[in-house]
Amino acid sequence: MMMNSNRLWLAAAVSALSASAFAADADFQRQCLALKGDNSLYRTEITRADWVGGGDMPSDRMSALTGAAVRKLQMPPHCLLEGSIEPRKGADGKDYATTFQLRLPAEWNRKFLFQGGGMDGFLAPAVGSIPFRGATALPALMRGYAVVSMDGGHRGRDAAFAADQQARLDLAYAATGKVTAAAKQLIGRLYRSEPQKSYFMGCSNGGREAMMAAQRYPLEFDGVVAGNPGFRLAYAAVGEAWDNQHIMAAAPQNARGEKIFANALTKADLDAVSQAVLNRCDAKDGLKDGLVNAWESCDFKPEMLQKQLGAHKVKLLNTLFGGAKNSRGEQIYASWPYDAGINSEGWRQWKLGSSQTAQPDARNIVLGADSLAGLFITPYSPNFDTMKFDFDRDTAKVRQMAGIFNADSTNLTTFNRRGGKMLLVQGVSDPVFSTHDLRDWYRQLQADTPNTPDSTRLFMVPGMAHCGTGPALDDFDPLTALENWTDNGIAPDRIIAQGKAFPGKSQPLCAYPKTAVYTGGDENKAESFVCR
Repeated sequence: MMMNSNRLWLAAAVSALSASAFAADADFQRQCLALKGDNSLYRTEITRADWVGGGDMPSDRMSALTGAAVRKLQMPPHCLLEGSIEPRKGADGKDYATTFQLRLPAEWNRKFLFQGGGMDGFLAPAVGSIPFRGATALPALMRGYAVVSMDGGHRGRDAAFAADQQARLDLAYAATGKVTAAAKQLIGRLYRSEPQKSYFMGCSNGGREAMMAAQRYPLEFDGVVAGNPGFRLAYAAVGEAWDNQHIMAAAPQNARGEKIFANALTKADLDAVSQAVLNRCDAKDGLKDGLVNAWESCDFKPEMLQKQLGAHKVKLLNTLFGGAKNSRGEQIYASWPYDAGINSEGWRQWKLGSSQTAQPDARNIVLGADSLAGLFITPYSPNFDTMKFDFDRDTAKVRQMAGIFNADSTNLTTFNRRGGKMLLVQGVSDPVFSTHDLRDWYRQLQADTPNTPDSTRLFMVPGMAHCGTGPALDDFDPLTALENWTDNGIAPDRIIAQGKAFPGKSQPLCAYPKTAVYTGGDENKAESFVCR
């Protein structure tokens, strides 16, 4: 009789809890829907408030630029909000605002993630995907995070917005502060609680935004993941002009006398360089396996392939990998390391493209030239021909915008004092933002900020191009590593990585300056490597 009574009590308790949970969910849903049209936040209007009961994760049409992994996943029930901050008429007479998307799951883990943009100018689904193309780890929304994304204060992938002063400031850093404030207020309103932890995660420009979050909003974030960050964006654009000019000068002509930019270095050329790098440097980490872990000690020189490539292509490689310089030989943008990923499709898409017409399609031209001319040069010069950029005279014209766009500060005292943690991840074969540049900044951070490894760690990914792809292990989970660091005090010495380019293989990514060294055993197992 007592057992039956206990069962009845348990059933009643479960039923009551279920009813309570249903009521809570229903109340949360009602509060979500009631926000449509709300304008109680300062200069902010909620333009969309929907309840999403689940379903497939929406695709990110800009994933090639943001690094977001492309895979089908099921979303949890959540509130979907979109809003517009500071709508106004710009100096150019166009309409401007900073728009954002915020997803708040019914089962919240008390954490908030700001999802960094790629090129911005569009509103990506706020799901918090790990921002590397090969990643299979769960996005933040599926882990219970409230996640926000934004458009950076303008719409469109071109630099036309740069005619407006405030639009420049918004993309540089100001929109991050505005959206963070709005998102945290909405989180407090719906959950009646502030987040226990706030993170920022992004790749490319999103990586720059992540570094900027720690540098300019040190009170707002407990941790950031900055992937392949364009942290010296203005000077990287000058570096793209350097590459574009020299590649075009070396480009061969077709039968119609048109220069074919993409053919300045053919696939066979880059395959030969990649193989030569592997032959020279692959075994320096103790194992010849297609990954150049000891990338800093790689002593490959293009002259080693002079008979195969010819003197003019050797000269071009030396010019590109030496980085942008003025006529006095002073470095404007950093040099680049030689790595096996030089023959990857991701490297070619940025540096050379594939167009067999007189119109190049390399992203360094399609995106980079537009940014340099329309955004980074002062005075505003949207019709500036970057193929005529003078590295002595014109470099000074980017100095003003570099001051607001570059996330190159090494003063992180407030961020560090609050316990903030930063994970930097860089593909060694990144063709857009120099690995040497980020390495040198990290070294300067160590010189300027005491105990840097206690708060900031850098992980290099051999073979990886921009935000993933390439002959690399580009499937890893920096968000979990960040959580373990901020929540449990476990500083990441290594992050285990795998990838489609090397099926069945895993290896550690080591906190710089350490690299993965093979010590024996199964060469496909991460435990066969140590970080030293």
